[in-house]
Amino acid sequence: MTETVAALTAAVAGHVRALRTARGWSLDELAGRSGVSKGMVVQIEGARTNPSVGTLVRIADAFGVTIARLLEPAEERTVRVSDAETAPRLWQGQEGSFGRLLRGMNDPSFVELWEWRFAPGDRHTSENHMPGTREVLHVLSGTLTLTVDGVDHTVEPGQTIDFLADRAHTYRNDGSDETRLMMVAIVPNTEWDRRTG
Repeated sequence: MTETVAALTAAVAGHVRALRTARGWSLDELAGRSGVSKGMVVQIEGARTNPSVGTLVRIADAFGVTIARLLEPAEERTVRVSDAETAPRLWQGQEGSFGRLLRGMNDPSFVELWEWRFAPGDRHTSENHMPGTREVLHVLSGTLTLTVDGVDHTVEPGQTIDFLADRAHTYRNDGSDETRLMMVAIVPNTEWDRRTG
């Protein structure tokens, strides 16, 4: 597990540094565009921290790439099979709760596939993503309460919900059983400077 975290931290460091320098951005420019402090950007590029999912989202949005792009190994393959157990858990809540990025694609479109599990009573609040981002959620078991723009939507097992994720939203398990779901995030293929909206 420690080797996996170290490999992911190194991958993120290399990709963030390469994407920033390819654009000719200073550390201050990336910090401004992403809304992540310059100190945190330095820590990330130096592979000295394991950034939160929120931090990764902000940096990926600034570059106009998916989180998966920041985590992927250097080599690309025509066909890639991966094991769910080796996928990075980018969010952990109460015992048994997690969100892990199973796979992401960056060409020709930006798409991410996530697995989420919520223990009874657990929740995850996500700030707004890049404008135009959509999420599609399919509930496998338990009941999900999704709050978007202050409105609760109850999603039962076997049901699918899609919504614009460019606004704050919360996933919540109000039930007494674990909630399991799959999520596909579709992210626009463009950079986003948070300073301009």
